[in-house]
Amino acid sequence: MSAPPGWYPDPAGAPGRFRFWDGQRWGAATTDRPDARFPPESAPHVQPIQRPSVPPSAHPGGTAAGTAPGAQPVGAPRRRPWGWWLAAGVVLLAVAVVAVLVVRSVAGSVGPGPVEDPGQDSCPRATAVSSPAAPSTGDRVRSGLLSYPRLAEPFKAPGDDDRTPFGHDVQSQQAFVERSADGQTEWVAWALIARLLAGDGFYGPEQGAGVVADCVVALFYDDHEIKRTDTRRAAITVDGHEAYVIESHLTFDIPGIKAKGETMIVVVVDVGTGEAGLFYGTIPDNAPQFLPPIRRAMADLRVS
Repeated sequence: MSAPPGWYPDPAGAPGRFRFWDGQRWGAATTDRPDARFPPESAPHVQPIQRPSVPPSAHPGGTAAGTAPGAQPVGAPRRRPWGWWLAAGVVLLAVAVVAVLVVRSVAGSVGPGPVEDPGQDSCPRATAVSSPAAPSTGDRVRSGLLSYPRLAEPFKAPGDDDRTPFGHDVQSQQAFVERSADGQTEWVAWALIARLLAGDGFYGPEQGAGVVADCVVALFYDDHEIKRTDTRRAAITVDGHEAYVIESHLTFDIPGIKAKGETMIVVVVDVGTGEAGLFYGTIPDNAPQFLPPIRRAMADLRVS
């Protein structure tokens, strides 16, 4: 999944700066206006910056080394005695920048274990209003090019779901688990499918799965304290397409709800059209009978 050309938050720069992405790699030009004109990045005389270890992201930070569009080429004037030291300094700076990017890349793909709540600020919002998803017919539930086999009763029929702000054309199925004594809170097992667009801050299955997992914890639990432990993070293949799965166990203590934890499954699939498909499921600990059907649905995801 590759983002279209445009200005994106600089992954290696100060907050509020945007760097040009030509659809394949980062360019040298930066701006503080995301609506600025595209620079002549594709011109033969411009040397683009090497693509970093992560594609365009909504998380700014650090610095990037590269040749600016207006940089002066080496010309006829004789080299000054201090030129060697300057060159060495540039090399050391480049090495330091690469080291920072590598450390950040590793930190962003941690293995199983406890995960801190990133907060709602890390959650992208859909940049355009989603059209209602086409009604799922037959034996499969679909959003965009991704589909899963329809879950049988007691899961309800699939329907539009507007509670997922970072997804487009969302469809979900739910199975009732319990209701609080005051009738204010209903707990369910949940399966959901949606489209994720690169322009909203999703760039590749691993990064996309991480963003979704973070946002689910930040947005779906009404500000209750949630502790998350990842039990699986892995690159997988779904119907011949690159994908990434994160499985987590969430624990909580919500007044009136008997469940004190649940399993969360997030799968993001590169569907090959500049976007990704999302499959998401949660299964409360006190309703383990719903875990096998959701796992079977995940195992039978298709791209078409």
